[in-house]
Amino acid sequence: MLTRPIARSGERVPVVGMGTWLSFDVSPGDAEALARRSQVLARFFAGGGRLIDSSPMYGHAEAVLGALLPTLPQPTALFSATKVWTPIGSYGPTQMQRSLDLWGLSRCDLMQVHNLLNWPAHLPTLRRWRAEGRVRHLGLTTSHGNKHDTVRELLDSERDLDTLQITYNPADRRAEPLMRQAAARGMAVVLNRPFDGGSVPRRLRNEPMPTFAAELGCSAWAPLVLKWELAHPAVSCVIPATTDPDHMAQNLEALRGPMPDDRQHAALTAVFDRVFG
Repeated sequence: MLTRPIARSGERVPVVGMGTWLSFDVSPGDAEALARRSQVLARFFAGGGRLIDSSPMYGHAEAVLGALLPTLPQPTALFSATKVWTPIGSYGPTQMQRSLDLWGLSRCDLMQVHNLLNWPAHLPTLRRWRAEGRVRHLGLTTSHGNKHDTVRELLDSERDLDTLQITYNPADRRAEPLMRQAAARGMAVVLNRPFDGGSVPRRLRNEPMPTFAAELGCSAWAPLVLKWELAHPAVSCVIPATTDPDHMAQNLEALRGPMPDDRQHAALTAVFDRVFG
């Protein structure tokens, strides 16, 4: 199973994690929806996954995670990642504590400033919580190509950050310079929207699978896309979201087997250049 380090701490995490935007925002009283999310989580842990990413912005997602994690056989493997998301700096500690309570945790493995919202107020709080042992790592997130200029400046000025979460996929590669910059600063790079909201696999659906897919242990385009992303030297982890247990199993194929070699990576890039422009 392929793992990569969060450079500052040296802790290694599996390269395929799990996002919860939209996919886990279901009513905590919807038994059928909860059962399906439980199956997704069970496949995730059974397949070697650890890092689960969420946010107060994601509706019921944190509450759903908190309800389901204690029912699973392998929740001790969890690497918890959530975010602070409020324009009111003084409310940040209250919101972060609420996230811990919803997850059922005494500390968070990774706390991030969501979409850089009021980062000047929240970063000092995150640093204090890290010093107190209430969070283990701290980071920044952005998505959809937003705020790249601000990210670039912060990567230069805030040298104690552990992670950068950013959007990168075959259809949106604008973040590559920032990914390289973050990695050069010793930060782990986590990719959100690795399937561009599901549009990448859909647009590849009618493309023939490369003949080398089986060599890489991939049965579908989804894990091939993840392996193409993970072949980037700056990338530490990808966090696709899904509501389908079988899709989770496919995503986890990217945890095992070889990464694309230079020839295979170039062939995949050529397909993506043609399909996504």
